[in-house]
Amino acid sequence: MTANTSIDYVTFTIGGQLFGLPISRVDDVFKPEAITRVPLSKREISGVLNLRGRIVTAINMRTRLGLEPAQKAGGEMAVGVSWKNEAYGLLIDGVGEVMRLSPATIEPNPVNLHPTWVGVSAGVFRLDGRLLVVLDIDRVLAFDEVAAAA
Repeated sequence: MTANTSIDYVTFTIGGQLFGLPISRVDDVFKPEAITRVPLSKREISGVLNLRGRIVTAINMRTRLGLEPAQKAGGEMAVGVSWKNEAYGLLIDGVGEVMRLSPATIEPNPVNLHPTWVGVSAGVFRLDGRLLVVLDIDRVLAFDEVAAAA
């Protein structure tokens, strides 16, 4: 990777915080419809949905990040990702823009970042008074493995 190389990040908000994922990890951005609850599933799993004939597991990112539920329902969006040959939809509050950022400007997680967030973050970018937390999909979706190891 050369020094001039930039990475495109899909940005989105959860609980007023700006997050991002490398665009190479994003399959789709969509408005989730008809989520079916799954009995006895983990708290983070809102259920499953059908996206163009594919079954997608919907992950409530507010719950995953330890945030309060959204005040109003129905306005959420989802970022579609793949992990271990399965499709997931990360339920988020809103989609932002695609930002081209230099890997040289990513910083380690700040010491005051909540431990739950540190556990799913690949670092941060400081942007004009805002912090963009980069999610690590492997760690976001590994909550089943963490629970199994405990």
